[in-house]
Amino acid sequence: MNILYTNHSAKQMFQRKISTKDVENVLETGEIIMNYPEDKPFPSKLLFSYVNSRPLHVVCSFDIETQTMIIITAYEPKTDIWEFDFKTRK
Repeated sequence: MNILYTNHSAKQMFQRKISTKDVENVLETGEIIMNYPEDKPFPSKLLFSYVNSRPLHVVCSFDIETQTMIIITAYEPKTDIWEFDFKTRK
């Protein structure tokens, strides 16, 4: 599978000290906690996983034609927006 990092995701990952390896770990082990079927140009989803004890969310979409996973953003969820399980929005 190819992975494409948008300019936005690359900038956000750099600022948040999230590596491509961290994102790939979430892609491999993450749990889908939200689906966004209406997103364009491709439906997207929000994945959650712990990476080295750090909770991470990755928003991504998949281009079936090119078999490319597109990383939209990655961040560490905060408890002011998410419950302590980091899967449930407040």
